[in-house]
Amino acid sequence: MKRPNVLELQKKAIGIRKDILKMLMIARSGHTGGSLSAVDILVALYYYKLKNDPARPGWKERDRFLLSKGHACPALYAVLADKGYFPRDLLWTLRRLGSPLQGHPQMGLSGIEISSGSLGQGLSIADGIALGARMDGLDIRVYCLMGDGETNEGQIWEAAMTAAHYKLDNVCGIVDCNRLQIDGFCCDVKDPGALKHKWQNFGWNTIEIDGHDIKALMDAYDEAQGIKGRPTMIIANTVKGKGVSFIENKVEWHGVAPKAEEYEKAILELDEALKSLK
Repeated sequence: MKRPNVLELQKKAIGIRKDILKMLMIARSGHTGGSLSAVDILVALYYYKLKNDPARPGWKERDRFLLSKGHACPALYAVLADKGYFPRDLLWTLRRLGSPLQGHPQMGLSGIEISSGSLGQGLSIADGIALGARMDGLDIRVYCLMGDGETNEGQIWEAAMTAAHYKLDNVCGIVDCNRLQIDGFCCDVKDPGALKHKWQNFGWNTIEIDGHDIKALMDAYDEAQGIKGRPTMIIANTVKGKGVSFIENKVEWHGVAPKAEEYEKAILELDEALKSLK
């Protein structure tokens, strides 16, 4: 697959961040920090590596993306709308009663593979889809995005053992390692330790990168696709609230939406970031 221009994807990521902030500001609720930290991971995946077709969301031979950290769904919704899975105007209905864009992803919305939000379950589902694809002879890949706080869940490690045991080289996990969770810094709540070495010890090919470096993300997705006989985990080191100075690394923005004046201030910052790109 031909690589897109890195600069264009960086611009795309800024546009996605602006859409996320607008969605959350209108909804007056939602998860700002964890949505912003995941943007570059999703942009590099959806605009480069993921085999998908918005005109055929049920295409049997599509790759699957599972958002295990379901509270970050504004980032996924913004990407899916930009890709053409559903009209962009639907974004502004986030969390409204009757809207298909709820606070966690729900099956039934075009582009959503699983209903998620109860943390720790996504990787197990990824294993099941990957095993089923192997049995059906389907050449697909399954990508699963988790949070580093989410790795507190024991089910994650059961799924890790399963993927390694069955040599599921069509599974690629990504940890959005922004170092914060709802109750504070991950190291203070329940220290996950050196995640790279932990996943290696569970039998995974493990790659650690800057999760905001588009080129590094594309390189990691390429490496994962070339690995045979074992699954791959990408440890993407990120900044919670990335792109907005007064949101970055602030635990209080885990489940808080920007007010109108905060939204305007954030958009000005992102516009300046866009102008600085070369």
